[in-house]
Amino acid sequence: YANGLPLYRQEKDWKQYGAQISRTTLANWIIYCSRNYFQPMYDYFHRELLKRSFAMADETRVQVLKEEERRAQTQSFMWLFRSGEDGLPAIILYGYSPTRSGSHAKEFLEGYHGYLETDGYQGYNSLPDIKRCSCWAHIRRYFIDAVPKGKQYDYSQPAVQGVQYCNRLFAIEDSIHKKYPGDYEKRKQLRLEKEKPVLEAFWSWLEQQKPVRNTRMDKAVNYVLNRRETAQTYLEDGRCSFTNNLSENAIRPFAVGRKNWLFSDSVEGANASAVVYTMVEMAKAHDLNVYGYLKFLLDHRPTKEMTDDQLAELAPWSEKLQSIKNRM
Repeated sequence: YANGLPLYRQEKDWKQYGAQISRTTLANWIIYCSRNYFQPMYDYFHRELLKRSFAMADETRVQVLKEEERRAQTQSFMWLFRSGEDGLPAIILYGYSPTRSGSHAKEFLEGYHGYLETDGYQGYNSLPDIKRCSCWAHIRRYFIDAVPKGKQYDYSQPAVQGVQYCNRLFAIEDSIHKKYPGDYEKRKQLRLEKEKPVLEAFWSWLEQQKPVRNTRMDKAVNYVLNRRETAQTYLEDGRCSFTNNLSENAIRPFAVGRKNWLFSDSVEGANASAVVYTMVEMAKAHDLNVYGYLKFLLDHRPTKEMTDDQLAELAPWSEKLQSIKNRM
């Protein structure tokens, strides 16, 4: 999971070393360990995430061969839920579902109350007690895609103008982050002072656009206008994210690994993948050696009977693990 190395290739490697370990055995070991030892930590991370006020989400396709009443070619989904830019220890969770229905996000985030940064997927709209924040990287991407070929420096082009508005906001955000890292009150203050006027000019400009129907520019204008309210939510709190890039970066290791292993054989395997990817990415997010953290968890074997205080001692942000991480 850390290196994106499929089990059939690991099977061949072990054979070269003289160990006959089949991919089926390897898969069974992973499923057993994820269900019995990693799942309690996963559930603890999940409970901790629901206590937060700032979260982010993304999703990507995954193929599962043996799903009940579904063809092997049918696409399922791996979801990514993570904590936002709140200054607290990062939490990164993967979750499998057979469809992209927003009901999965609703079920996973049941009990969460706060801001949620996402892309433009409408499936998140039905989540109760949540304020959505739209991703400005996606908004800019729509305008970039609408720029005619070879016209990226032609400022008479409406799409190029749209990109320039977005670039101005990104430049201000970058400047604020560099000057006041971690100062969320200052970030909110400067966003209102410097970015809100740019936003007001952008909305005024956008309303004047009359693109040809069904063109890329038309899609860009409609995409942004339909998300006008959620595109401004980030102004309410300095801990709100401006983009969903943290989620996209967190889900990328799964997407890269998928190019190598291609599919999960079973639903049980897909769920195990979600749990193990969570442990791997949590280790990376807290600068722990991945092998060292997995070995640490298997040495301590978390159980469902442990209290949250006991599980917290096994979390990658615990003082104990942070104090020994250079020796792992």
